[in-house]
Amino acid sequence: MSRADAPVIVLADDDANLRRVVEYQLAEEGWRVIAVADGEAALAALRRERPALLLTDVLMPGLDGLALVERARTTVPDTVAVVFTAHGDVATAVRAMQLGALDFLEKPVSRERLVLAVQKGLEYAGLRDENRRLRALVAVTPAVESFVGQSPELKAAIADLGRAAATEATVLLLGESGTGKELAARALHALSVRRDRPFVVVNCAALPETLVESELFGHRRGAFTGAVEDRKGKFEAAHGGTIFLDEVGELPAGAQARLLRVLQEGEVDKIGAPAPVRVDVRVVAATRADLEARVAEGSFREDLWYRLNVVPLRLPPLRERAGDVPLLLEHFLDKHARRNGRPVPTIAAAALDRLENYDWPGNVRELENLVERLVVLGRSDTIGVDDLPEPLRRDAPRFGGVRMELPPSGIVLEEVERGLLEEALRRHGGNQSAAARFLGISRQTLIYRMKKFDLG
Repeated sequence: MSRADAPVIVLADDDANLRRVVEYQLAEEGWRVIAVADGEAALAALRRERPALLLTDVLMPGLDGLALVERARTTVPDTVAVVFTAHGDVATAVRAMQLGALDFLEKPVSRERLVLAVQKGLEYAGLRDENRRLRALVAVTPAVESFVGQSPELKAAIADLGRAAATEATVLLLGESGTGKELAARALHALSVRRDRPFVVVNCAALPETLVESELFGHRRGAFTGAVEDRKGKFEAAHGGTIFLDEVGELPAGAQARLLRVLQEGEVDKIGAPAPVRVDVRVVAATRADLEARVAEGSFREDLWYRLNVVPLRLPPLRERAGDVPLLLEHFLDKHARRNGRPVPTIAAAALDRLENYDWPGNVRELENLVERLVVLGRSDTIGVDDLPEPLRRDAPRFGGVRMELPPSGIVLEEVERGLLEEALRRHGGNQSAAARFLGISRQTLIYRMKKFDLG
């Protein structure tokens, strides 16, 4: 951790000698210390720096330590405070804790006790912030059930979302259809400082090529045939907030150039306008396509790729989220039974086994759609194997974890290899890197085998 990234501690003590010693000891541990001599200066530093921890003496002229803790709780509510008290002054320590201090240290304090108390305070602040982010994530949207689960892969993705949300960095969401990319974009917005400003969704693949630039960036009256009035584009509509560009890899060349200007200069070139328009927008983009491959083939700008790929976040497909299917099933069964006025059905063990071992090419969206259908069309209070769609009813053998139906007449191995390549590319929207990871091979090996079977 660099010095600039180290936690900041405000130290308030009117004893200059003690202040210097404590400041030196904390700095040696790698923390940044802002040392002040009184409560008013400490309160100003709290407002200015928003530190991880306040370390304050109780007896100081003017605003004393207890009053400082109390004022900090109302003016800088996130402040975690630790106070110094005189030896044996239990009443003062109790009062400090009542006012919100996390811990107290009796003078004289050893270096070991000081460092331990500071570490405890910093850990508490970190856990509190993490819990706040997770609670906010749960409240992001009614569709948050897509994030139900306990798998390490899902937890890692949520943690990355929380860290990215606290910044202004451009985020590129990667993942298959149905993994929750729009949900993740909404979470990034709701957990950011822009949460009270607009959140605008644009499906780039659905925009007509002739209108995409007008839709995104706006136009002036008379700029082209049919432009009968001035129109704001999606970026102006999102001013101050977040814009989510879904399937950004489908943008045509002209729109790519205008998007690059927005990312570089914070300006929108409206069609027909004499001057650019300033916009303050955070960009979150998503794609299923292999943008690196498109850069290589010349259909996507390399400079735009670098601007979008500042913070890439991959959302794991359901087949990689071991153990999450039963939790999602329970959640969706309860949700759709309530919505449709039906009793919550149970799932027979054999049916659950088929559901857990299915690959879910449509991911969480496919699973939810199936559960709703089973709830609505259920003939009893138990879902059995016979209630499942035909692909899930088959008890196909598994090879290396892959379910495969073998015809009685035998197979041609090369046809199986070609089929696996085609299916991996289909599931990942042509993204060669993702398809290679899915098959457990390198991207170079995948390209070699694609050429072997003339797969483009």
